[in-house]
Amino acid sequence: MKILGIESSCDETAASVVEDGFRLLSNVVHTQIDIHSQYGGVIPEIAARSHIEVIMPVIAKALADAECTWDDIDAIAVTYAPGLIGSLLAGTLAARTLAIQKRKPLIAVHHVEAHVYANFITESKHALELPVSQPQFPMLALIVSGGHSQLVLFHDHGRYELLGQTQDDAVGEAFDKVAKILGLPYPGGPSIAEVALQGNPHAYSFPKAKLKNPYDFSFSGLKTAVLRAVQREVGKDFTFPSHELSGLLTSSQQHDFAASFQQVAVDTLVATTLRAYGDYSPASVVIAGGVAANQELRRQLAQRLPIAIEYAPMNLCTDNAAMIAALAYPMAQHKTYTDPYTLEVIPSLSMTKSAWR
Repeated sequence: MKILGIESSCDETAASVVEDGFRLLSNVVHTQIDIHSQYGGVIPEIAARSHIEVIMPVIAKALADAECTWDDIDAIAVTYAPGLIGSLLAGTLAARTLAIQKRKPLIAVHHVEAHVYANFITESKHALELPVSQPQFPMLALIVSGGHSQLVLFHDHGRYELLGQTQDDAVGEAFDKVAKILGLPYPGGPSIAEVALQGNPHAYSFPKAKLKNPYDFSFSGLKTAVLRAVQREVGKDFTFPSHELSGLLTSSQQHDFAASFQQVAVDTLVATTLRAYGDYSPASVVIAGGVAANQELRRQLAQRLPIAIEYAPMNLCTDNAAMIAALAYPMAQHKTYTDPYTLEVIPSLSMTKSAWR
Protein backbone atom coordinates (compact mmCIF):
# COMPACT_ATOMS: atom_id res chain seq x y z
CA MET A 1 0.00 0.00 0.00
CA LYS A 2 1.49 3.32 -1.11
CA ILE A 3 0.48 6.41 0.83
CA LEU A 4 1.22 10.02 -0.07
CA GLY A 5 1.90 12.03 3.08
CA ILE A 6 1.58 15.83 3.27
CA GLU A 7 2.96 17.93 6.14
CA SER A 8 2.65 21.72 6.60
CA SER A 9 2.08 22.30 10.31
CA CYS A 10 4.78 24.94 10.80
CA ASP A 11 7.55 26.13 8.49
CA GLU A 12 8.35 23.07 6.38
CA THR A 13 6.33 22.12 3.33
CA ALA A 14 6.78 18.39 2.86
CA ALA A 15 5.46 15.48 0.83
CA SER A 16 6.51 11.84 0.85
CA VAL A 17 5.50 8.45 -0.49
CA VAL A 18 5.83 5.51 1.92
CA GLU A 19 4.97 1.93 1.06
CA ASP A 20 3.42 -0.38 3.67
CA GLY A 21 4.40 1.93 6.51
CA PHE A 22 8.12 1.15 6.41
CA ARG A 23 9.58 1.58 2.90
CA LEU A 24 10.50 5.19 2.04
CA LEU A 25 10.12 5.89 -1.67
CA SER A 26 10.47 9.69 -1.59
CA ASN A 27 10.92 12.46 0.94
CA VAL A 28 10.71 16.08 -0.20
CA VAL A 29 11.03 18.95 2.28
CA HIS A 30 10.96 22.63 1.40
CA THR A 31 12.26 24.49 4.43
CA GLN A 32 11.66 28.12 5.34
CA ILE A 33 14.52 28.42 7.84
CA ASP A 34 16.35 30.99 5.71
CA ILE A 35 13.22 33.15 5.67
CA HIS A 36 12.46 32.99 9.40
CA SER A 37 16.03 33.02 10.74
CA GLN A 38 16.27 36.77 10.15
CA TYR A 39 13.35 37.22 12.57
CA GLY A 40 14.67 34.79 15.19
CA GLY A 41 11.56 32.61 14.91
CA VAL A 42 8.65 31.58 12.72
CA ILE A 43 6.28 34.30 11.49
CA PRO A 44 2.92 32.53 10.97
CA GLU A 45 1.64 34.73 8.13
CA ILE A 46 4.85 34.35 6.15
CA ALA A 47 4.88 30.59 6.75
CA ALA A 48 1.33 30.20 5.43
CA ARG A 49 2.06 32.17 2.25
CA SER A 50 5.17 30.11 1.56
CA HIS A 51 3.23 26.85 1.92
CA ILE A 52 0.65 28.02 -0.60
CA GLU A 53 3.38 28.91 -3.10
CA VAL A 54 5.25 25.60 -3.02
CA ILE A 55 2.93 22.84 -1.86
CA MET A 56 1.82 21.59 -5.28
CA PRO A 57 5.39 21.51 -6.72
CA VAL A 58 6.55 19.68 -3.58
CA ILE A 59 3.81 17.06 -4.00
CA ALA A 60 4.64 16.66 -7.70
CA LYS A 61 8.32 16.12 -6.88
CA ALA A 62 7.49 13.54 -4.21
CA LEU A 63 5.50 11.54 -6.76
CA ALA A 64 8.24 11.87 -9.36
CA ASP A 65 11.00 10.86 -6.95
CA ALA A 66 8.97 7.81 -5.94
CA GLU A 67 8.44 6.99 -9.63
CA CYS A 68 4.71 6.93 -8.98
CA THR A 69 1.66 8.18 -10.80
CA TRP A 70 -1.65 8.93 -9.08
CA ASP A 71 -2.81 5.45 -10.11
CA ASP A 72 -0.14 4.01 -7.81
CA ILE A 73 -1.25 5.98 -4.75
CA ASP A 74 -3.71 4.14 -2.49
CA ALA A 75 -4.41 6.94 0.02
CA ILE A 76 -3.51 10.50 0.97
CA ALA A 77 -2.51 11.41 4.53
CA VAL A 78 -2.22 14.94 5.90
CA THR A 79 -1.43 16.71 9.16
CA TYR A 80 -4.58 18.32 10.56
CA ALA A 81 -3.35 19.04 14.12
CA PRO A 82 -1.62 20.62 15.96
CA GLY A 83 0.23 23.56 14.40
CA LEU A 84 -0.13 27.05 13.00
CA ILE A 85 -3.64 27.47 11.65
CA GLY A 86 -2.61 29.08 8.36
CA SER A 87 0.04 26.45 7.73
CA LEU A 88 -2.33 23.59 8.55
CA LEU A 89 -4.97 25.02 6.23
CA ALA A 90 -2.55 25.12 3.30
CA GLY A 91 -1.75 21.42 3.63
CA THR A 92 -5.24 20.16 4.41
CA LEU A 93 -6.88 22.14 1.62
CA ALA A 94 -4.42 20.66 -0.87
CA ALA A 95 -4.96 17.14 0.50
CA ARG A 96 -8.76 17.45 0.59
CA THR A 97 -8.88 18.76 -2.98
CA LEU A 98 -6.60 16.01 -4.27
CA ALA A 99 -8.53 13.31 -2.38
CA ILE A 100 -11.75 14.45 -4.05
CA GLN A 101 -10.24 14.99 -7.48
CA LYS A 102 -8.22 11.76 -7.56
CA ARG A 103 -10.83 9.74 -5.62
CA LYS A 104 -8.41 8.63 -2.92
CA PRO A 105 -9.17 7.86 0.75
CA LEU A 106 -8.07 10.65 3.10
CA ILE A 107 -6.38 10.05 6.45
CA ALA A 108 -6.10 12.87 9.01
CA VAL A 109 -2.92 12.54 11.08
CA HIS A 110 -1.86 14.08 14.40
CA HIS A 111 1.55 15.69 13.89
CA VAL A 112 3.04 14.81 17.29
CA GLU A 113 1.95 11.18 17.14
CA ALA A 114 3.41 10.98 13.64
CA HIS A 115 6.87 12.00 14.86
CA VAL A 116 7.08 8.66 16.65
CA TYR A 117 6.49 6.82 13.37
CA ALA A 118 9.69 8.10 11.81
CA ASN A 119 11.19 5.22 13.82
CA PHE A 120 9.06 2.71 11.90
CA ILE A 121 10.74 3.45 8.57
CA THR A 122 13.34 0.72 8.02
CA GLU A 123 13.89 0.70 4.25
CA SER A 124 14.62 3.43 1.73
CA LYS A 125 15.56 4.01 -1.89
CA HIS A 126 17.99 6.61 -0.58
CA ALA A 127 21.23 6.23 1.37
CA LEU A 128 19.92 6.63 4.92
CA GLU A 129 21.06 5.05 8.17
CA LEU A 130 17.73 3.61 9.28
CA PRO A 131 16.69 1.40 12.20
CA VAL A 132 17.19 -2.29 11.44
CA SER A 133 13.75 -3.24 12.73
CA GLN A 134 10.54 -1.52 13.79
CA PRO A 135 9.97 -0.82 17.50
CA GLN A 136 8.02 -3.38 19.51
CA PHE A 137 5.01 -2.76 21.75
CA PRO A 138 4.68 -1.76 24.50
CA MET A 139 6.83 1.18 23.39
CA LEU A 140 7.98 4.16 25.43
CA ALA A 141 8.30 7.32 23.32
CA LEU A 142 10.10 10.50 24.33
CA ILE A 143 8.71 13.19 22.03
CA VAL A 144 10.80 16.37 22.11
CA SER A 145 10.60 19.37 19.79
CA GLY A 146 10.13 23.11 19.69
CA GLY A 147 6.51 22.80 20.75
CA HIS A 148 6.34 19.50 22.61
CA SER A 149 8.07 17.59 25.39
CA GLN A 150 6.21 14.52 26.54
CA LEU A 151 6.53 10.86 27.50
CA VAL A 152 3.99 8.53 25.94
CA LEU A 153 3.49 4.80 26.51
CA PHE A 154 2.20 3.08 23.36
CA HIS A 155 0.39 -0.19 24.03
CA ASP A 156 -0.28 -0.69 20.31
CA HIS A 157 -0.91 1.36 17.19
CA GLY A 158 -3.47 4.02 18.09
CA ARG A 159 -3.62 2.98 21.77
CA TYR A 160 -1.44 4.98 24.13
CA GLU A 161 -1.38 6.95 27.34
CA LEU A 162 0.33 10.23 28.12
CA LEU A 163 2.62 9.70 31.12
CA GLY A 164 3.94 13.25 31.38
CA GLN A 165 4.52 16.47 29.51
CA THR A 166 6.07 19.90 29.88
CA GLN A 167 4.30 22.25 32.25
CA ASP A 168 5.70 25.35 30.53
CA ASP A 169 8.34 25.62 27.81
CA ALA A 170 9.04 22.68 25.53
CA VAL A 171 12.70 21.69 25.51
CA GLY A 172 13.15 22.84 21.90
CA GLU A 173 11.63 26.20 22.80
CA ALA A 174 14.10 26.47 25.68
CA PHE A 175 16.97 25.74 23.27
CA ASP A 176 15.73 28.53 20.99
CA LYS A 177 15.40 31.05 23.84
CA VAL A 178 18.79 30.25 25.35
CA ALA A 179 20.37 30.46 21.90
CA LYS A 180 18.92 33.97 21.53
CA ILE A 181 20.38 34.95 24.93
CA LEU A 182 23.79 33.64 23.84
CA GLY A 183 23.63 35.31 20.42
CA LEU A 184 23.40 32.06 18.48
CA PRO A 185 21.35 31.72 15.28
CA TYR A 186 17.86 30.22 14.96
CA PRO A 187 17.01 27.37 15.23
CA GLY A 188 18.63 27.11 18.64
CA GLY A 189 18.95 23.34 18.96
CA PRO A 190 21.60 22.77 16.28
CA SER A 191 23.36 26.05 17.16
CA ILE A 192 23.75 25.19 20.84
CA ALA A 193 24.76 21.61 20.10
CA GLU A 194 27.51 22.83 17.77
CA VAL A 195 29.14 25.35 20.11
CA ALA A 196 28.62 23.09 23.15
CA LEU A 197 31.22 20.75 21.68
CA GLN A 198 33.84 23.39 22.50
CA GLY A 199 32.51 24.16 25.99
CA ASN A 200 32.73 22.75 29.50
CA PRO A 201 29.36 21.21 30.49
CA HIS A 202 30.21 21.68 34.18
CA ALA A 203 31.35 25.30 33.98
CA TYR A 204 28.00 26.58 35.30
CA SER A 205 25.55 24.92 37.66
CA PHE A 206 21.89 25.10 36.69
CA PRO A 207 18.85 23.71 38.56
CA LYS A 208 16.57 20.86 37.57
CA ALA A 209 12.84 21.27 38.10
CA LYS A 210 11.14 19.05 40.68
CA LEU A 211 7.53 18.31 39.82
CA LYS A 212 4.68 16.43 41.46
CA ASN A 213 4.31 14.07 38.49
CA PRO A 214 7.70 12.34 38.09
CA TYR A 215 7.17 12.11 34.31
CA ASP A 216 6.44 15.80 33.73
CA PHE A 217 8.99 18.33 32.47
CA SER A 218 9.66 22.02 33.09
CA PHE A 219 12.28 24.08 31.28
CA SER A 220 11.17 27.66 31.95
CA GLY A 221 13.16 27.83 35.18
CA LEU A 222 16.28 26.48 33.47
CA LYS A 223 15.98 29.12 30.74
CA THR A 224 15.63 31.87 33.36
CA ALA A 225 18.58 30.48 35.34
CA VAL A 226 20.77 30.77 32.23
CA LEU A 227 19.63 34.35 31.70
CA ARG A 228 20.44 35.33 35.29
CA ALA A 229 23.82 33.58 35.14
CA VAL A 230 24.75 35.42 31.94
CA GLN A 231 23.70 38.71 33.52
CA ARG A 232 25.93 38.03 36.54
CA GLU A 233 28.82 36.97 34.34
CA VAL A 234 28.83 40.22 32.37
CA GLY A 235 27.95 42.45 35.35
CA LYS A 236 24.46 43.53 34.25
CA ASP A 237 21.08 43.37 35.99
CA PHE A 238 17.56 42.64 34.74
CA THR A 239 17.16 46.18 33.36
CA PHE A 240 19.81 45.56 30.70
CA PRO A 241 18.28 44.40 27.36
CA SER A 242 18.67 40.63 27.15
CA HIS A 243 19.29 40.70 23.40
CA GLU A 244 22.43 42.77 24.01
CA LEU A 245 23.98 40.42 26.57
CA SER A 246 25.65 38.18 23.99
CA GLY A 247 27.80 41.06 22.79
CA LEU A 248 29.48 41.13 26.22
CA LEU A 249 30.30 37.41 26.30
CA THR A 250 33.64 35.94 25.22
CA SER A 251 33.62 32.95 22.89
CA SER A 252 34.75 30.74 25.76
CA GLN A 253 31.89 31.92 27.98
CA GLN A 254 29.39 31.40 25.18
CA HIS A 255 30.61 27.84 24.65
CA ASP A 256 30.53 27.02 28.36
CA PHE A 257 27.02 28.40 28.81
CA ALA A 258 25.79 26.40 25.82
CA ALA A 259 27.42 23.20 27.06
CA SER A 260 26.19 23.65 30.65
CA PHE A 261 22.63 24.36 29.55
CA GLN A 262 22.58 21.42 27.15
CA GLN A 263 23.97 19.12 29.84
CA VAL A 264 21.13 19.88 32.27
CA ALA A 265 18.41 19.86 29.60
CA VAL A 266 19.52 16.51 28.21
CA ASP A 267 20.07 14.96 31.64
CA THR A 268 16.53 15.99 32.60
CA LEU A 269 15.10 14.23 29.54
CA VAL A 270 17.19 11.10 30.02
CA ALA A 271 16.59 10.78 33.76
CA THR A 272 12.83 11.08 33.31
CA THR A 273 12.85 8.53 30.48
CA LEU A 274 14.88 6.09 32.59
CA ARG A 275 12.42 6.50 35.46
CA ALA A 276 9.50 5.64 33.18
CA TYR A 277 11.42 2.71 31.71
CA GLY A 278 12.04 1.30 35.17
CA ASP A 279 8.38 1.66 36.12
CA TYR A 280 6.78 0.29 32.94
CA SER A 281 9.43 -2.09 31.43
CA PRO A 282 8.54 -1.40 27.77
CA ALA A 283 9.80 -3.68 25.01
CA SER A 284 11.35 -0.72 23.18
CA VAL A 285 12.20 2.95 23.63
CA VAL A 286 12.22 5.59 20.89
CA ILE A 287 12.82 9.31 20.71
CA ALA A 288 11.04 11.57 18.26
CA GLY A 289 10.81 15.21 17.21
CA GLY A 290 13.39 17.79 16.21
CA VAL A 291 15.37 17.56 19.47
CA ALA A 292 15.74 13.81 18.83
CA ALA A 293 18.51 14.83 16.42
CA ASN A 294 20.61 16.06 19.37
CA GLN A 295 23.73 13.90 19.52
CA GLU A 296 24.26 14.31 23.26
CA LEU A 297 20.71 13.11 23.92
CA ARG A 298 21.29 10.09 21.70
CA ARG A 299 24.64 9.33 23.34
CA GLN A 300 23.30 9.49 26.88
CA LEU A 301 20.23 7.38 26.16
CA ALA A 302 22.25 4.70 24.37
CA GLN A 303 24.73 4.66 27.24
CA ARG A 304 22.26 4.64 30.13
CA LEU A 305 19.32 2.54 28.87
CA PRO A 306 19.54 -1.16 29.75
CA ILE A 307 18.17 -2.13 26.31
CA ALA A 308 19.40 -1.29 22.81
CA ILE A 309 17.90 1.77 21.16
CA GLU A 310 17.87 2.68 17.48
CA TYR A 311 17.44 6.16 16.06
CA ALA A 312 15.74 7.59 13.00
CA PRO A 313 18.07 9.58 10.70
CA MET A 314 18.37 13.31 11.34
CA ASN A 315 16.21 14.37 8.40
CA LEU A 316 13.34 12.23 9.69
CA CYS A 317 13.50 13.77 13.17
CA THR A 318 12.62 17.29 12.06
CA ASP A 319 9.26 17.94 10.39
CA ASN A 320 8.72 15.75 7.33
CA ALA A 321 5.91 13.97 5.51
CA ALA A 322 7.43 10.47 5.66
CA MET A 323 6.35 10.19 9.29
CA ILE A 324 2.81 11.27 8.28
CA ALA A 325 2.58 8.53 5.65
CA ALA A 326 4.16 5.95 7.98
CA LEU A 327 1.54 6.54 10.70
CA ALA A 328 -1.22 6.57 8.10
CA TYR A 329 -0.49 2.94 7.19
CA PRO A 330 -1.73 1.34 10.45
CA MET A 331 -4.58 3.85 10.44
CA ALA A 332 -5.54 2.63 6.96
CA GLN A 333 -5.45 -0.98 8.18
CA HIS A 334 -8.13 0.00 10.69
CA LYS A 335 -10.11 1.99 8.09
CA THR A 336 -9.55 5.26 9.95
CA TYR A 337 -10.52 7.48 7.04
CA THR A 338 -11.78 11.06 7.03
CA ASP A 339 -14.39 12.78 4.87
CA PRO A 340 -12.46 15.27 2.67
CA TYR A 341 -15.55 17.50 2.53
CA THR A 342 -15.68 18.02 6.30
CA LEU A 343 -12.10 17.78 7.60
CA GLU A 344 -11.16 20.78 9.75
CA VAL A 345 -7.80 21.74 11.23
CA ILE A 346 -7.28 21.90 15.00
CA PRO A 347 -4.30 24.14 15.89
CA SER A 348 -4.19 22.86 19.50
CA LEU A 349 -5.03 19.21 20.06
CA SER A 350 -3.50 16.89 22.63
CA MET A 351 -2.56 13.37 21.64
CA THR A 352 -4.88 12.17 24.40
CA LYS A 353 -7.82 13.45 22.34
CA SER A 354 -6.66 12.02 19.03
CA ALA A 355 -6.11 8.32 19.83
CA TRP A 356 -7.89 6.53 17.00
CA ARG A 357 -8.33 3.11 18.68
